[in-house]
Amino acid sequence: MLRSVTPVKMAKLSLALLASLLSGAAAFAPAQSAAKTSAISATGFEEVGGEPWDPLSLGKLPQAGDTFPGMFPEAQFMQEAEIKHGRMAMLAWTGIWATHEGGLGLGWHFDGFPVEPDWTKALGVFAKEQPEWFGAILLFIAIAEGEGVGHSGDNFRGMSTKTPGDMGFDWMGLSKKLPEEKVARHKIAELKNGRAAMIAMASMFAYESIPGSVPIMDILN
Repeated sequence: MLRSVTPVKMAKLSLALLASLLSGAAAFAPAQSAAKTSAISATGFEEVGGEPWDPLSLGKLPQAGDTFPGMFPEAQFMQEAEIKHGRMAMLAWTGIWATHEGGLGLGWHFDGFPVEPDWTKALGVFAKEQPEWFGAILLFIAIAEGEGVGHSGDNFRGMSTKTPGDMGFDWMGLSKKLPEEKVARHKIAELKNGRAAMIAMASMFAYESIPGSVPIMDILN
């Protein structure tokens, strides 16, 4: 019976679960396809047969436009969101590891800045004790975000002219120096490491909220 359900119908059926799943849906959005050559075969989805893992057809929600026109983002938006969230998760995990004291943490801190052993409270403490730095960081993020999407069109509706994740920041010129195959594989590596980092950060929040929920953290600590 399930085989007779079309992708669009499946997308509509998924709406009931969307509220609870949308925040994590970007982690399974299709990756931007690299130029296909005989030497480049990586897709970022090798673990699931080379095709995007999307059992609820969330990637096809825009096709349900007859029911909710313009409500759901196109693939460009989801690809951009996945890459950005992956990069933020990698930075966040690195930050926790570098500043955590005890266990495998490095215990690094900048002189003159507040020291908060509980990473879940660190941002609030930093914002309270260093409002100027906090405001400057927010401004930098806002400018970077605006520059990343402000000149390339509406990716929410699939009208962007930029490649998802490409901020034009390549001051070493590596994308021009490296062979096309290596550049494509580096993109796949970033995508997969970002997914792993998002799962790692989710496990960190679970560990802090529910004691014993991540047994390996008890071992490492």
